[in-house]
Amino acid sequence: MADRIIAACDGACKGNPGPAGWGWVIADPQGEPGRWEAGPLGRATNNIAELTALQRLLEATEPAVPLEVRMDSQYAMKAVTVWLPSWKKRGWRTAAGTPVANKELVTAIDALLAGRTVDFVHVAAHQVDGDRLNAFADRAASEAALTQRAAGTSAGSSAPAPAAESPASQRPARSGSRAAGPGRNASAGARTLKAKFPGTCRCGRAYAAGESIAKNADGWGHPACREATA
Repeated sequence: MADRIIAACDGACKGNPGPAGWGWVIADPQGEPGRWEAGPLGRATNNIAELTALQRLLEATEPAVPLEVRMDSQYAMKAVTVWLPSWKKRGWRTAAGTPVANKELVTAIDALLAGRTVDFVHVAAHQVDGDRLNAFADRAASEAALTQRAAGTSAGSSAPAPAAESPASQRPARSGSRAAGPGRNASAGARTLKAKFPGTCRCGRAYAAGESIAKNADGWGHPACREATA
């Protein structure tokens, strides 16, 4: 039995709501993507996809073995590690008094977390040289959302590993260099600016306040997503 399981999970939604899918991957002894699964959700939101990915990962791993979960969803992580205790005290109401969204998924995850050691690690999404496990889970979830078919190692030869993401679809990893501002996104040839508030891109994934965003046909979102559909 392994001393510790290292894994990542991710959800994808093409439209938010739109065709959605989930995916998870467990690292092999060398730290590379090993066992993985992905599945469709029909039409759903990005948050449902993210929570479902976590639920399916917890169901697929041995509760007695400590687990490290790498995720890029702040919502899913905070829902089950920060906000959940307060939701319970309020009778599954938010601080504003409204019903908690996706309660069934959150309560299912809460039950799966009971009595086991799980460490959550937030990783940035769509980064060049970013977390390999998270990138794999992201591609698996995206393919499941697009094809609406289940895939994974248990499916054998009919389920090849998701193709590597092209560099053009990734965002450069953050560094100490100055962030791109209006007119500085040479690769996209389009105006970019720093988001004043967090939001959701047309790809269904969130962007944070301070991140560079670009205008696309549906509003503002990741510059790479604009390039992919230009």
